[in-house]
Parts: sequence; structure tokens; C-alpha cells
Amino acid sequence: MIEEFGIQNTMPHLTWPVRRRILPSALCLLLSAFCFLPSAAHGQEIVDKMVATVNGGVQTDLITYSDLLWQLALQPNPSIVNPSSEALNGALRLIEDQRLILQEAQKLPTISPSEQEIKNARDALVKQFPSQAELQERMRRVGLSSDKFNEILEQRVRIEKYLDFRFRSFIVITQKDIADYYRDAYLPRFKSRYPGRVVPTLEEVRAEIEKTLTETKVESDIDNFLDTARERAEIVILNPV
Repeated sequence: MIEEFGIQNTMPHLTWPVRRRILPSALCLLLSAFCFLPSAAHGQEIVDKMVATVNGGVQTDLITYSDLLWQLALQPNPSIVNPSSEALNGALRLIEDQRLILQEAQKLPTISPSEQEIKNARDALVKQFPSQAELQERMRRVGLSSDKFNEILEQRVRIEKYLDFRFRSFIVITQKDIADYYRDAYLPRFKSRYPGRVVPTLEEVRAEIEKTLTETKVESDIDNFLDTARERAEIVILNPV
């Protein structure tokens, strides 16, 4: 039953460019051992390959093969049965970004997620899947336990709150910005897509345009933040996927 995982009915996924640092070959050989983790799917120990480490100047976080599978399982489309190298590397890049942001977010205890915020994230995630049963099955197949699932949700909420605090709350969109976008982007696009239809007035779409401009600026600021974070960070590939 889906209640087993605490799901009653998450967060947008981060998808920014990644530049990885490769560990020197000698140290790669030293650290390319395997670690043993419990499997919630089978109730026994399984071999879990270490894939990478991320250090943004705060701590060193280990990324395992299970982390990649869990990331894929919590997205509605990627295959979790013999996933491709492309899918695994996409998950790796995403988790690297998440870990860098999370290390910064952990410096601000005041943004700790509440139980309600985590529940909202859980509900939003479930809605991305055709059914609760499908999400439950994907979690079961990759050994994603209830405790680990809740931990991932908590981290995603913490990341989102940090990004809101660090970027979205300081963005100012002026009336000139909105008017310029309406004239230069919204009107031409609307007329091209819907020829002959009555064009909405600026007042009718002001809120929509302001939201679009805000999210575009947030995305740009996050890209710049991650570029800088990666220049300072040490991201080490232990075992390519």
C-alpha cells in the first residue's frame, strides 16, 4: 500500500549545466571500492557502487549508484530497468547540483522545512505520476525505503526554500520590464500562434508576464550561482556510469 511510504494522494527538478572534475587515476583506484548498503526491496545487503563525491567547501558528500536510481525513480518517465548511460549521467549531474545547493542551504537553519511543507512536496510529487501505485512500484524496484524517501523530500524542500530566499525574494520586475516584454515578446508570439484572435491587453496579462520574467531571472541567477559554485567545488568521479 502507498501508505507504507507516507504518501497521501515534488519539488521541481534542477536541470543546470555541469562541469565535472575527474579524480587522478591513482586515487580513483584507491577509492573505487564498493560500499554495502541495506536494500529495502529485498531486506538484505547489496553491493552499491560509489559514483562520485561533491565538496562545495562545507563537507564531502558521497553519491552512490543507488542515489542515481532513486533520482530516476522519482521522475515519471525515465526507465529504471537497465537505465542508459545518458539517463544515469543526467541523474548524476542533477544530484551534483542538488548537493552543492544543499550544502549552502544547510548554513541557514532558519529555512528548515516544516512537516506541512514536506507533505505538500509529497503530494505534488505523487501528482506527477499516473497513479500512486506506479510511484510505489518504482520505489520498491529501486529499494527506496520510506525513511530515505522522506529524507529526499526534506532535502528538496530545503533546496527550494533556499533558492527562494537567496534569489526569488530579491528580484524586482519593473513596470517598464513588463511593458517591454509585452511589446517585444508577448504580442508577436500571440499573433503568430493565434492569428485573428483578439489580443489580450497588457493589464490582462500583466501578472502572467511578471511571473515569466521573475522565473527567467531566477533561473539565470541560479545558473550563475552554480557556475561559481562549481569553480570552487571539488567534484570527483570515482566510477563513470
